[in-house]
Amino acid sequence: MLPMRPSDPAPVMTDVARLAGVSHQTVSRVVNGSPHVSEPTRAKVMAAMEQLGYRRNGVARALAMRRSGTLGVITFDTVRYGPVSTLYSIEQAAGSVGLGVSIAVAERAASDEVVRALARLQDQSVEGIVAIAPQHDAVDALSTELRGLPAVLVGGVHGGGSGPIAAGDEVRPGQPAVGIDQRGGAAAATRHLLDLGHRTVHHLAGPRGWLDAEWRTEGWRATLDEAGRSAPEPVAGDWSAGSGYAAMREMLAATPDLTAVFAANDPMALGALRALDEAGLRVPEDVSIVGFDDVPEAEFFRPPLTTVRQHFTEAGRRAVGMLLDMIRPDDGPATRPGSGTGPPAVVPTELVVRRSTGPSPHR
Repeated sequence: MLPMRPSDPAPVMTDVARLAGVSHQTVSRVVNGSPHVSEPTRAKVMAAMEQLGYRRNGVARALAMRRSGTLGVITFDTVRYGPVSTLYSIEQAAGSVGLGVSIAVAERAASDEVVRALARLQDQSVEGIVAIAPQHDAVDALSTELRGLPAVLVGGVHGGGSGPIAAGDEVRPGQPAVGIDQRGGAAAATRHLLDLGHRTVHHLAGPRGWLDAEWRTEGWRATLDEAGRSAPEPVAGDWSAGSGYAAMREMLAATPDLTAVFAANDPMALGALRALDEAGLRVPEDVSIVGFDDVPEAEFFRPPLTTVRQHFTEAGRRAVGMLLDMIRPDDGPATRPGSGTGPPAVVPTELVVRRSTGPSPHR
């Protein structure tokens, strides 16, 4: 890079074109990631930019192209692992194509909160919206207020797997949405326990009103029904380890000889592990347990937790790719995060088997 004095004017695109021996338009194509530039020419322009210390002027580019270079994200919960991971994945996907992210947190899943969050984002001239919608009320509010805007819902929608959308799926017709296969993940967890010889599987459920919790319960129940097994009454928690501990104690009081438990998330599974230990029950020799999410700490539980991994990174990539299809249709599929990954609506889950599950003691 050429040394610059503080008084030197910043290099502009014309300077880069002159040094590289190409046209101003060619430099513009390279800066904007156009595929219509040969690799040798692209390399020559990039070398000139490096030599001059050229930095793209984002504000000027946005004014010239009527683009802000920023996507808006509306979220309702920035504490739980799922919403936080989804938010991070969206930011990473946007950054991979040179876009920034502006975040607006709605305190409640209500239309007035969504309107205020949307107004904050529109004041920043965001190009489109990705909305994280984990609850029934959130989907209702977002579907109403975002109607007619370039927006994609992600997180608590399309939880039913890769087949046709079931009657219980919340996303409205025509609303672009990406989700993770909640039912499929719960079904895999339940089948794993049945395949180990357990007669049935008890369920520590998530809280009412959360779509992911409902779909995980549906996947668990449907799998037991298909296997001809009875479905014990679920006991609900609030996603926290403390609620999992209390729910597990309640479950043991009602059914002291249970042998298999599917918890709707990993923190509740952690609470359940403590309750089982206090009851003098060994995991997995006496009781097997499966969680959901695969939080980073799951492999360090005692014992390491068998759980269902959600691929948040892929969900974020597909959501941003869908939004770019709406707001920048002429940029081409090669610039899309998640391009070529197949149907975007549902991201598969993955069962991660560790040491918290084993054969039924009654096998």
